Amino acid sequence: MSPAPRRMPLSALVLFVLAALCLLPALLCFAGEGARLHPALSDPMAGLAFLVSAIALAGSGAFPLVLARLAQRDGE
Repeated sequence: MSPAPRRMPLSALVLFVLAALCLLPALLCFAGEGARLHPALSDPMAGLAFLVSAIALAGSGAFPLVLARLAQRDGE
């Protein structure tokens, strides 16, 4: 019998999507195209805040994912 398909917790999915959305302006700022979004983002290093936010959101999204997998393993 095959195990039930694993579902990603909604909170993890939301945080990973937000991390991806933060990564897009970070890449734009590092490419020098941040001025198209806002004049304050014309400096390429302005993308550092977006990059740090994306990493923090992805790390925060990993917690519910790991906890759900540990709970599933504990239930087996």
